[in-house]
Amino acid sequence: MHGEFKVPGGKLVVVDLEVEHGRIAGFRLAGDFFLEPESALAAIDAAVNGLAAESDAKAITAAVQAALPPDAILLGFSPESVAVAIRRALSKASTWTDYDWQLIHGEAYPPVVQMALDQVLSEEVGSGRRKPTLRIWEWNEPGVVLGSFQSVKNEVDLENAEKYGFQVVRRVSGGGAMFMEAGSVITYSIYAPLDLVQGMSFADSYAFLDEWVITALKSLGIDASYVPLNDITSPTGKIGGAAQKRLGTGAVLHHVTMSYDMDGDRMVEVLRIGREKMSDKGTKSANKRVDPLRSQTGLSRAEIIERMEQTFTRLYGATPDSVHPDELARAQELVQEKFGTDEWLYRVP
Repeated sequence: MHGEFKVPGGKLVVVDLEVEHGRIAGFRLAGDFFLEPESALAAIDAAVNGLAAESDAKAITAAVQAALPPDAILLGFSPESVAVAIRRALSKASTWTDYDWQLIHGEAYPPVVQMALDQVLSEEVGSGRRKPTLRIWEWNEPGVVLGSFQSVKNEVDLENAEKYGFQVVRRVSGGGAMFMEAGSVITYSIYAPLDLVQGMSFADSYAFLDEWVITALKSLGIDASYVPLNDITSPTGKIGGAAQKRLGTGAVLHHVTMSYDMDGDRMVEVLRIGREKMSDKGTKSANKRVDPLRSQTGLSRAEIIERMEQTFTRLYGATPDSVHPDELARAQELVQEKFGTDEWLYRVP
């Protein structure tokens, strides 16, 4: 069995192993990481051999950690990342390049249709009717997108939302509210088979699925990094946040919204951002919490998106595609049945 795990911001961890009588055997660790002393590599191999194949990541991590000499230096990886690679090998996880990716960057849709498309395209990938896909959203009208478990009245000033023409919708994934205006944000969704994140915790998979965009932002001169659980940030401020949903259809939906040129004053009129949340982020003013990509790059939104598309395609390969007519028709049905209903929007009042 073979498993790989690229440590976000770090190095590649590669493992090969066999399972004999329910135990790991023939284990070999490799990668482009740095490890001192050299004898520590053999110590890790010996510690993993003999472990039960059903061992969880915590047990594997503990075994690797205990085997390391006191003076061991690990650069670009950790005992935790070794455990992730092992679990991915045991679960026969796939990698990005195992798939023929599709790239959608087309017309704008109303916020409520965007919510429905995320569910439809995830289900299509899960069923095998669509290849794994990266979709970059376009916006032509303002919206507030609530996390699956957020309260409408706690998060949104409905009077101001109506005053400024913001449609309030609810997505299927958890997390916080997204403030959307045409031309002010960059949003993308990844629809992938669950095998891509097999053996990973939610925390690991968040960073794993967004490493490509960190690479793209760094190529534009932004010192971008991932902060657990779901923030993309830089030394000058937060750039965006991610949310994820693993569907029973066999797919993972992962989407990210990054600020390009956000109107912070309008945002705090429409969103009720509590003092506790602002304090947690270490800031006194909500409109200073998000640092737009425009101020950090001086580039147009289209230029940043173009670099993102180039980076994803260079790393994983991608073929241009579009939302298919039957997919859009199904999304319109879901708007009527689910996403456009008060029952869905106010399921958490």
